[in-house]
Amino acid sequence: MPSAPEDRFFVLKPGETRPTRVPLPPGFGVKVTTTDSEGRLAVLENRLDVDIPPHVHDLMDEFVYVLEGEMEIDYRGTTHRLTAGMSALLPHGIPHAMRNASQPPVRALQISTPGGWDRFVEDMFEAGPKIRTAEGAMDLEKVNALGEKYGMRYTRGTMALD
Repeated sequence: MPSAPEDRFFVLKPGETRPTRVPLPPGFGVKVTTTDSEGRLAVLENRLDVDIPPHVHDLMDEFVYVLEGEMEIDYRGTTHRLTAGMSALLPHGIPHAMRNASQPPVRALQISTPGGWDRFVEDMFEAGPKIRTAEGAMDLEKVNALGEKYGMRYTRGTMALD
């Protein structure tokens, strides 16, 4: 039986994040888990240290709000530059890519609905070296296998990890 709405209330102090199944690297912070929202959404605060190659969320809409710095989003053949205070809605089913455009790297709030993005991120970091190529880049075929249950897939390119 689902919990009563008041049972899900919480407050996070500056810098606090929700517990995750596996440790996430610096720059990733889950503010609302899929479980917290009964599957309705996931909220993450991310520092975009690596470029995110073209990918599609078949199930989730993604809303990005830039807190600090600048980023670029490639969407339907156009590059959009977002600065602090700007936001973008990336509808499900349409390929897009993101990259940092500032130093220090951009920091953004990401809201995905329905939820699941936090679980996908946990799965990726839990897999660790199993989803990397010999050169240390993400093996997108293996990442796509992890993302299948979330309707998440990369369409081309590589993703390096530091």
